Amino acid sequence: MMNSLILKQYRNEYQAQVVDLILHIQQQEYNIPITKNDQPDLFKIEEFYHTGNGNFWVAIYNNKVVGTISLLDIGDNRVALRKMFVDKEFRGAKFKTASHLLTAAIEWAKEHSVEVIYLGTTPQFLAAHRFYEKNEFTRINPNELPESFPVLQVDKLFYQYFVQ
Repeated sequence: MMNSLILKQYRNEYQAQVVDLILHIQQQEYNIPITKNDQPDLFKIEEFYHTGNGNFWVAIYNNKVVGTISLLDIGDNRVALRKMFVDKEFRGAKFKTASHLLTAAIEWAKEHSVEVIYLGTTPQFLAAHRFYEKNEFTRINPNELPESFPVLQVDKLFYQYFVQ
């Protein structure tokens, strides 16, 4: 068994763990009234995210999914950052899971000539807001989003990142 964090491109064998991780964080930690049925993309991740400049990654520790991140191609060399979730025990400086996931997504974006990464988040994710801002994402008004950006019902705050 490996005792280190590794990042992998999503494969269907991770689906159940990805769904469990995301739903636990949304429902149990943050009391967000969202179900798996509200997120059909979780049941066709490869079809939904592995197109154009999109991709989906998982962070694995001891064969367990402990983090996720994805980029959804929204056209015109732009992507939406989606499904960034990290197990509570793997947040922070010890494992730097979120930083590793975000770095992988930004490197992918650079390699695929993406110009801007957009994201939407909920007001409850205060630590996430600080994390994005620390990583040079800037808050924008919803009217600054491209028309192709898929605004989710729970999204109330929006950010952008210019890929260098």
